[in-house]
Amino acid sequence: MAKQTFSVPNITCDHCINTIRNELKEIGGVNLMDGDVKNKEITVEYEEPATEEKIREKLKEINYPAE
Repeated sequence: MAKQTFSVPNITCDHCINTIRNELKEIGGVNLMDGDVKNKEITVEYEEPATEEKIREKLKEINYPAE
């Protein structure tokens, strides 16, 4: 299992975190997602078939692109 932190500048509130969490759940293999509004970061735990690329693509698709 992989664990990665992404910087997401568009995060402004807890609603943003919930939106990201719900969207990432649609990717098979995403097991856990925690967010930090203050630091504008999310941490994702995932395994195959999820990949960093798939997570980044989903974030971009929902207008929360990771840096």
